[in-house]
Amino acid sequence: MEAPTRTTAAVPGPTPSPDGDDGYLERRTLRRGSAGWLLLTGLGVAYVVSGDFSGWNAGLKEGGFGGLAVATVVMGVMYACLVFSLAELSAILPTAGGGYGFARRALGPWGGFLTGTAILIEYVLAPAAIVIFIGKYVESLGLFGLTSGWPVYLVCFALFLGIHLWGVGEALRFSLVVTAVAVVALLIFAVGAFTAFDPGKLNDVPVDPTALGSGSWLPLGVLGIWAAFPFGMWFFLGVEGVPLAAEEAKDPVRSMPRALTLSMGVLALLALLTFLASTGARGADAIKEAGDPLLVALEGDQGLSWLRTFVNYAGLAGLVASFFSLIYAGSRQLFALSRAGYLPRFLSLTSRRKAPYLGLLIPGALGFALAAATGDGQRLLNIAVFGAAISYALMALSHIVLRRREPDLPRPYRTPGGVVTSTVAFVLALAALVATFLVDKDAAFIALAVYAAALGYFAIYSRHRLVASAPEEEFAALAAAEAELTRD
Repeated sequence: MEAPTRTTAAVPGPTPSPDGDDGYLERRTLRRGSAGWLLLTGLGVAYVVSGDFSGWNAGLKEGGFGGLAVATVVMGVMYACLVFSLAELSAILPTAGGGYGFARRALGPWGGFLTGTAILIEYVLAPAAIVIFIGKYVESLGLFGLTSGWPVYLVCFALFLGIHLWGVGEALRFSLVVTAVAVVALLIFAVGAFTAFDPGKLNDVPVDPTALGSGSWLPLGVLGIWAAFPFGMWFFLGVEGVPLAAEEAKDPVRSMPRALTLSMGVLALLALLTFLASTGARGADAIKEAGDPLLVALEGDQGLSWLRTFVNYAGLAGLVASFFSLIYAGSRQLFALSRAGYLPRFLSLTSRRKAPYLGLLIPGALGFALAAATGDGQRLLNIAVFGAAISYALMALSHIVLRRREPDLPRPYRTPGGVVTSTVAFVLALAALVATFLVDKDAAFIALAVYAAALGYFAIYSRHRLVASAPEEEFAALAAAEAELTRD
């Protein structure tokens, strides 16, 4: 009996639940069993699908067709390796903490907070960026005579936060329907665009003769591949958020790995079709700076005017799907960090319908304020990408550490390739992190400033007030107790 007592005292920070274990956690519970593997797969695709409609094409300006093609393949490998690693971790610890929970066990409280904060940066900033793009789509479509601006942003946040507050099952079903519309639209677009495909248009970006290794395939040289990394990420950015739904999933030990791998497969197929069809139909140079690259790709063929209209409306559906699902992901990460005391505990309170209402409303208000104040969706998304890259490196490192330190930990699902797979994800995530400075140094430094402020809060205040009965903290404390018993 003495060993566990000593271990509890040695764990930095965690204390018993403030209201007693039962009362504290009862007021902070999610609706379990709301999502099966199909809804979870839809959630994984929904996080990402807006990136197929816009944003990725800016990588053509950084690296040309060849540079972006290589960058997309490399980033696809990174995400595949990361997803396989997360599939194992999510089967070990199926809680709402997701990446924070994995890192908490592997890297301690500091590692858990570093990971969770990076994920929050991604999932709070990305919806703010996407709502700006939604506003631009609404204006370009002439819907209700509206122009892009804060009234549109406010309606989007109010409407979709309301659906989330109604219940997770309803929210995920809505997300699945909208995502299905966007995916079908991308497939129809690819079929139509391939009728105008011309391989000669792929390499029409002007060559910079001063760039190292430049040519028709790499018009901006070898460095252009690295600079295109953040845009290659846009085809997959967000899929790692599926484990955040673990506490609300049916049989998460089995459904999480299945949903992660299926959603990654769907996204890889969509990336290949969208990238090739868009650049081959009109030319890489024509779409490299377009806000709506799929529409520009169809401009040269009058016979496809009907498809342009269809894709235009479907693009709005894709943006809504990602906006809606990213709000969900951010609320669950905030809920888990708050429940464990890393952030103010009141943020994890749940309603009668088991929705973390403050965890939804406060990030929503922050996202709306950022969108209305800046109107710069590209900058906000670049900050989100920076946070994402940090979290990827830390989650991959968590897999490596747990495989090495706890080889006998029960693993219902095992990552193919083991630590080799997660090491590839770790190295490529670090490369992607450095690449963000090549694209937007200001965004990277803004993200670092936010990160530093959050770490200051943790160092001075919250690390002394962690809640030991939170699932992720209990999981880590159990590991510490087992380690001490082994030493004794």
